[in-house]
Amino acid sequence: MLVEAHALADDLVHLRRDLHAHPELSFAETRTAALVAATLNDLGGFRVQTGIAKTGVVGELGTGAGPIIAIRADMDALPILETTDALYASTQTGIMHACGHDAHTAILLGVARLLHERFATDGLRGRVRLLFQPSEESWDSEGKSGGLRMVEEGALANVDAVIALHVDSTLPLGKVTIRAGWNSAAVDDFAGVLLGTGGHGASPHEGTDPIFMLIPVLTALYGIKARRIDPVEPAVISVGIVQGGSATNVIPSEVRIEGTLRSYSDYVRQQLLVETERAFAVTRAYGGNYRLKIGRGYPAVWNDPRVAGWLAQVAGDYLGSNAFDRSPPGLGAEDFAYLCQQAPGAMLMLGAALDDGVVRAHHTPIFDLDERCLPIGAAILAETAVRFLKGQVQL
Repeated sequence: MLVEAHALADDLVHLRRDLHAHPELSFAETRTAALVAATLNDLGGFRVQTGIAKTGVVGELGTGAGPIIAIRADMDALPILETTDALYASTQTGIMHACGHDAHTAILLGVARLLHERFATDGLRGRVRLLFQPSEESWDSEGKSGGLRMVEEGALANVDAVIALHVDSTLPLGKVTIRAGWNSAAVDDFAGVLLGTGGHGASPHEGTDPIFMLIPVLTALYGIKARRIDPVEPAVISVGIVQGGSATNVIPSEVRIEGTLRSYSDYVRQQLLVETERAFAVTRAYGGNYRLKIGRGYPAVWNDPRVAGWLAQVAGDYLGSNAFDRSPPGLGAEDFAYLCQQAPGAMLMLGAALDDGVVRAHHTPIFDLDERCLPIGAAILAETAVRFLKGQVQL
């Protein structure tokens, strides 16, 4: 499969660059979805559905008999102004593929071509369902991301396993990371307001000062991980916004604090919510009060050990035993978690760093990747699906 994938390299690069030059934000991926649907229809044999999860595309290949494996790629870009000088740089001011979803979409279209050929020549039984998902980076007015909407609209119905990959612009080309167990964290947001009476800066004793309350509240928030959570459990609390006041001689009546809570286990996730509420309640000891809103975000991604083992086996066969990066998981978030709640699943991290010494981190204006990763990713995903359908790997 790797040889066949490398034969598609020029086409995959062309696709990726076209997508990169024409990025679209979450739930607005209309051009991208049209390109995907047209490509699948041109191949023939795919049962193509559009408008799934608003702007998503599902393409299914194969017969009704046998197992079903789904392969997911996300399609959305970010509201970032690109500052690269690439010939294929974004043509949409303030919108950029800064996380590699253009590569994911191109890779999955490569998978479609590889599997189309294998179904024709190998007589495969079962079905492969390609999920071109919108809006991994954001959510709609109902607080639902593309992954959750795809699940709710039945895109994972009857699926036996689901796989995906994510490019890693900090991992060298030819390297992969595949973990059994936790792969990314659950994330929740909090938005709180410390409430006082405010007053004149010359007479702070005549009122209650939310800026004065800010210090103990922040201490309590940052103390949650240090003193309230089991130290062996991964968790992090980050405050990203502190706002209050409008004049040097006016004590404000409100101070706003917002941030994120990240964890793996459901128990710790719930504990973080409870302890955050307690931290804001410290205001009452100072004569104040608070408002607090918690926004529930993505769950943590659990890589099923068996499915992760399939991806690792294929990656090892193609790239060698030295290809594996053994770094521990971080606390980033991924809505692939919703798909893994419906069927055993796993995500592989694919090395895509350009070898020039420049760190092009995800979600930055200079993000880019080594496009030689595209056929590698397509081959790993396609071969994993083929082995599953042939019964060479099993749940």
